[in-house]
Amino acid sequence: MKTLPLIGYGLLGLPLAMSALPVYVQIPAYYTTQLGLPLAGAGFVLFFARLIDTFQDPFLGQLIDRLREKMVAWFLFAGCLLAAAFYGLWQPPRLFLQSQNYLMIWLAAMLIIAYTAHSMLNIAYLAWGSRLSLAPSNGVERLEQTKQSEVQILHAAGWREGFGLVGVIAASLIPSFIFQSSASAISPQLSLYAISFALILLLSITALLKIAPRWIVGGSEKGVTFTAQLTNKNFRKLLPIYLLNSLSVSIPATLVLFFINDRIQAPSLAGYFLATYFFAGAIGLPIWMMISKRVGAINAWKMGMAMAILAFVGTAFTQSQDVVLFFIICGLSGLAVGADLALPPVILASIIPTNEAPSGYFGMWTLVGKLALACAGLALPFLSILGYQTGQTSASGALVVAYALLPCALKLGALALLQRYKQ
Repeated sequence: MKTLPLIGYGLLGLPLAMSALPVYVQIPAYYTTQLGLPLAGAGFVLFFARLIDTFQDPFLGQLIDRLREKMVAWFLFAGCLLAAAFYGLWQPPRLFLQSQNYLMIWLAAMLIIAYTAHSMLNIAYLAWGSRLSLAPSNGVERLEQTKQSEVQILHAAGWREGFGLVGVIAASLIPSFIFQSSASAISPQLSLYAISFALILLLSITALLKIAPRWIVGGSEKGVTFTAQLTNKNFRKLLPIYLLNSLSVSIPATLVLFFINDRIQAPSLAGYFLATYFFAGAIGLPIWMMISKRVGAINAWKMGMAMAILAFVGTAFTQSQDVVLFFIICGLSGLAVGADLALPPVILASIIPTNEAPSGYFGMWTLVGKLALACAGLALPFLSILGYQTGQTSASGALVVAYALLPCALKLGALALLQRYKQ
């Protein structure tokens, strides 16, 4: 498969990643530290908004399977919706800034709209990537065709996640730099950031529709019910592994800015820490792809999980101003995250029968990932119960448990289940 079509496919990963990172990393800190929303209130809004969004994904997947002939309108409508919600998250109207209750209502509404639009794009996008190479076999042996198909899907996933990491790095650095500006300059700069995002999103959708390889649909391909999906033994066993692993990533993502501010006590370096993590992920992504080609996606994912645990457990030993140590941890755990980004969708694509439409499976898949994010939002009120409040460095021990030890335990559980997984 030529490079330009793969770039056309992968480019949409950039704005999708940009709009995902602020929702579960930047937005909680922005609304609590900049706009004055209580920590517990922000956590509950994140949880319930994500919970509402979570359970719509399987239905969106089923709907996409039925509307495959109308994907141009689907992508354009969802793109406009996401651009509007992204702007609204960063620019609450003055009316809603006059009261904490109003601000919570606005945050909940914008989150739900952003989540819905993101799901509409992401589920269709993942399903598209899983069907780039499922053309008729033309006499090729089935095993060889399966190997070729997995390689093509892996290449597409690599471009998608590679552009996604670029988007994540941009979304890590830009708001951090904006918040270091004077108070009067923050709002106009956030407006420019949101408008720039909308333009990038429009360009990416255009590239997908005009340049990317076609979404190949088999003649006998049919949509499947939720029950039928769960009768797929491999899919059923893969879901709890993905849930535990997603939780191990989502909890630190929700708490990282609080950890940097109050444990490491280096808020001015927050953007650089995040950029180091995701830049290392971009470096690690092609490495994990090469490893996957040699040992298979499942074995490569196991290796990535083990590396992540060994690297991230070091956060439990950090103290105030351990800047160099935390940069090292960000780099090593970032190298490991490439496996989490690229390999699970490839494994899922390989277990979807060729005569079944993929969007429903990816709808259920994203449901599990979002359920993990919703549960991660509960870490904020949990920390509040333990006595932690933003800016109180004396209570940062609770952050160590929630940010460092709990995710390592969850990742270890996912690795244990994957060790027993037989495809």
